[in-house]
Amino acid sequence: MTRVVLTMLDGLRPDALAPERTPNLLRAAANGAHTLAARSVMPSITLPCHFSIFHSVPPQRHGILSNTYAPMARPVIGLFDAANDAGKVCGSLYNWEELRDLSKPGSLHYSFHSRSSYDIEAGDRIIADQAVPLIAQGAFDLLFVYLGTIDTAGHLYGWMSDGYLEQVRQVDGEVGRLLDALPTDTAMILHADHGGHDRNHGTESPEDMTIPWIITGGGVKAGHRIQRPVSLIDTAPTIARILGFNPPRDWEGAPVQEALL
Repeated sequence: MTRVVLTMLDGLRPDALAPERTPNLLRAAANGAHTLAARSVMPSITLPCHFSIFHSVPPQRHGILSNTYAPMARPVIGLFDAANDAGKVCGSLYNWEELRDLSKPGSLHYSFHSRSSYDIEAGDRIIADQAVPLIAQGAFDLLFVYLGTIDTAGHLYGWMSDGYLEQVRQVDGEVGRLLDALPTDTAMILHADHGGHDRNHGTESPEDMTIPWIITGGGVKAGHRIQRPVSLIDTAPTIARILGFNPPRDWEGAPVQEALL
């Protein structure tokens, strides 16, 4: 049985990837399938992006247009809820509390939150420390691992500044720990929610809207550069395909089938 770890790297621009800075992300790309030209959604802001990732619809459908949560007027079944309904064991580890509303009560078997996304020294290490043993044990079907400090560095120092790139380097080390713990029957998807420019994001500029999207591990093609356009809303259907359950009918994305064996 294939399991999935969805690792989110908030605010990571694809042009920040480089051998001297992100050897682990590039290892995942080389050993799996990837595109460095995937697309975010508008507004390219963290909470709207995550609701699009987990509900496979654009913000204009789910109605979250800022980092303030509001219940959907026309609810869409989310990834965690659909997976739970299919009998899958789900877990979520995150260091930005606003993400707590991605699932309904009762859909998670494991949840860990640390308010540490603003701690650029240790914030993502705290999450990785919790995630590594869970990944190694494989006691889940779907595990979400959110690492938020790259975005924090972007807002502090500016996207593609020395401070931002140093934070990318540090977080790549945590990604390496997650990859090293990955069992052979487990797939990992790694991508960003948005990019950024200057000290902000949220626009339709290429710097804000272009993101890396990488999948590696069990059941994934090796050394494949994805040819078709990829959007955030394709992530949940891809995970549903891997885990073997039907996506809810309201989802608008499609599985990235060319990345899968």
